[in-house]
Amino acid sequence: MNDKQDVRDHVSAAYAKAVSKPSARDASCCAPVQKGVVVKLAGYTPEQLDALPPEAVVNSFGCGNPLPFSEIGEGDVVLDLGSGAGIDILLAAKKVGPTGRAIGIDMTDEMLAKANENIAASGLDNVEVRKGIIEHLPVESESVDWVISNCVINLSPQKPEVFAEIARVLRPGGRMLVSDLVVSELPDWVRQNEVLYNSCVAGAINEQEYIDGLREAGLVDVEVRERIVYDTAQLEALAESEFLQNTPAGACCTAPGAGTLNEVARSLTGKVWSAKVYARKPTT
Repeated sequence: MNDKQDVRDHVSAAYAKAVSKPSARDASCCAPVQKGVVVKLAGYTPEQLDALPPEAVVNSFGCGNPLPFSEIGEGDVVLDLGSGAGIDILLAAKKVGPTGRAIGIDMTDEMLAKANENIAASGLDNVEVRKGIIEHLPVESESVDWVISNCVINLSPQKPEVFAEIARVLRPGGRMLVSDLVVSELPDWVRQNEVLYNSCVAGAINEQEYIDGLREAGLVDVEVRERIVYDTAQLEALAESEFLQNTPAGACCTAPGAGTLNEVARSLTGKVWSAKVYARKPTT
């Protein structure tokens, strides 16, 4: 997957397939795969999840809760990069109220369709999704107060362009808070594995590179506010939800060149974590 558009096509196809799957894999293949397991590791409260359509919760493929609920205010405009089935834009729409707006961007038609179903089920009218890629956002410059994202930027083959787009769409003084996977040094077999790329690992960069990229885009006050360092059991649980959802049919509990769930989890322990990254656009 060297060509940038090929990367996007493979990622989009994988998530279209994942959101269309039932909530569990045939147990004759391996242990059932429960969709939505990531929200249990990501810091969402039961109250937040209970207030959402169930389909938005079970089709969440994130790695954290990126919403700065103590800071988002009434009337704010919140933009979610890679909004998927809509869990974070629905939560944001509730927070900003009728005078605010929540906008989601996604490139996958199946995800957009699922998000629109969940928006309709929520009864909210201050939320929308738009089709686009996060390297070229279909959003006006200096038009949003917050940019959020949940385990998506790692999938981009052009991360500096994403960071530049975040800086472009934020209003002066606007802020960003994203949850994303970052990694330490990974072996070549991980970097070259398509399934592990689609599962948010192989394309991830290290924490310092992430911070430097945001600063180079012109953002300030860049900091990591929180880290969730996954142990082997948590990595295996995440792999059940994301890794196997993106595994080719018939591959059961393995991916080409990757090995079993447990083998993958053990090899990545200590090398993969979720970071909550904050930044601000200068006022002048």
